[in-house]
Amino acid sequence: MEESLEYQKKSWIALKKSINGLLNKINKANIKHIIPELFEENLIRGRGLFCRSIMKSQLNSVIFTDVFAALIAVVNTKFPQIGELLCKRIILQLRRAYNNNNKPQMLASVKFIGHLVNQQVVHELVALELVTLLLEKPTDDSVDVAVGFVKECGSMLQDLCPLGLHAIFERFRGILHEGEIDKRVQFLIEELFALRKQKFQPAVPPELDLVEEEDRLTHEISLGDMVDEQIELDVFKPDPNFVENENKYEQLQNRILGGSDEDEESDLLVGGDQDEDESEDEDEHEMKIEDETETNLINLRRTIYLTIMSSGGFEGAGHKLLKIRLEPGQEMELCIMLLECCSQEKTFLHYYALLAQRLCMINKVHQKNFEKLFMQQYSMIHQLETNKLRNVAKFFAQLLGTDALPWHVLAYLRLTEEDTTSSSRIFIKILFQELSGHLGIHKLNERLSDPSMQESFESIFPKDNPKNVRFAINFFTSIGLGGITENLRDYLKNMPRLILQQEKRVSRDDDRPRKRRRRS
Repeated sequence: MEESLEYQKKSWIALKKSINGLLNKINKANIKHIIPELFEENLIRGRGLFCRSIMKSQLNSVIFTDVFAALIAVVNTKFPQIGELLCKRIILQLRRAYNNNNKPQMLASVKFIGHLVNQQVVHELVALELVTLLLEKPTDDSVDVAVGFVKECGSMLQDLCPLGLHAIFERFRGILHEGEIDKRVQFLIEELFALRKQKFQPAVPPELDLVEEEDRLTHEISLGDMVDEQIELDVFKPDPNFVENENKYEQLQNRILGGSDEDEESDLLVGGDQDEDESEDEDEHEMKIEDETETNLINLRRTIYLTIMSSGGFEGAGHKLLKIRLEPGQEMELCIMLLECCSQEKTFLHYYALLAQRLCMINKVHQKNFEKLFMQQYSMIHQLETNKLRNVAKFFAQLLGTDALPWHVLAYLRLTEEDTTSSSRIFIKILFQELSGHLGIHKLNERLSDPSMQESFESIFPKDNPKNVRFAINFFTSIGLGGITENLRDYLKNMPRLILQQEKRVSRDDDRPRKRRRRS
């Protein structure tokens, strides 16, 4: 009988071997195929085995930590109790390693927590708490571990809690100034500061980004919490309702892998026929919207707005926005909504500019649309309030400073007394001051002196008459950017000589026909 003790023992051993086997062969290339196989095993009954096996595999193969974290993120969406149990056990493992000064195990535990933070299985406050603990009484080993941890999840912390990350780096700076740690560790901190300047590496590589933002479940567990690791789940225990529980899990497994509407994420991972069904549903939804043009536009704007405002970071927002199905010509709506959201803020938020930058880099259509928006915004700049004007200028400065927007758009600006208003002068002032902040005055000057771009810069640095040249020089000098007008100053000095040479050329050209007429 299936309920017999002997059968249950054999089933338990088989479950243990199967989970160990699947976890031992998982990697980035096969994770999407391993996950459905894993769900075929009774993970509720074997949750203790699963947590124990994945922690052991991670300790033995630290290089695959990001893969294990991605797997946990998917399992956590279906079985949050398993994700919570694993988080508790890892924190207990970290505590033991810290108390026993076991650096290898501590490094492995910290790396696992870092990747679970990246996958948003563990709350980012745990990360801040961990670094604070490590740097409270800094030693060579604790600072080394803290640096490694921030390298793993710095990108996610920058998106989710930039102020907390700033406080961490201030603590690192203080440790450097104290100079009481080993030179090698000091170099590690300096490398971390350099990595922060380069905006860290992406938190989650695309091939391991398997869970949609709205499906993520995050566990808030403090390092100081009293937690029960439920060690009894790791050993065999007879189940009086074995057959009933197995049947229940089989039904649950069918819902996860078989195409229930509630389990779209699993369908995507399995890669079965459900993808086609889902795309057909989306197509029908799109067709319904197409029947009513105004409804289509309103719904599209609402979707874009909610996606922009509800996403935790610009990378996640960009990923979601690119999934929105746009009809030809609707790409401009996306760019307009992004710029409008940015302009409405009380202070400028880099989030919008970083999101626009990402869209421009991925698709040239968005880049062309933002170029059109630049021209449109400048033409109606006098209608904007000062705060909106400032946000818009900083938005486009970010795109120009990162080359997400081509610099020939500056040809739309004409800097003369007659062609500018107080609003347009404020816009140009903020735009160039921000560019100077992004690039530095020397690099900005180099970009503006590029011979191949001089036609585009003629309108912003006019050379048509002395009055306009002086106006441009005085304008940039008054806003603290006189360094970018060196070429214009040289041109103004040589202008009388150039005008005289031009007049002589004109007189020569006028004289030539007269001489020819006399000869004839």
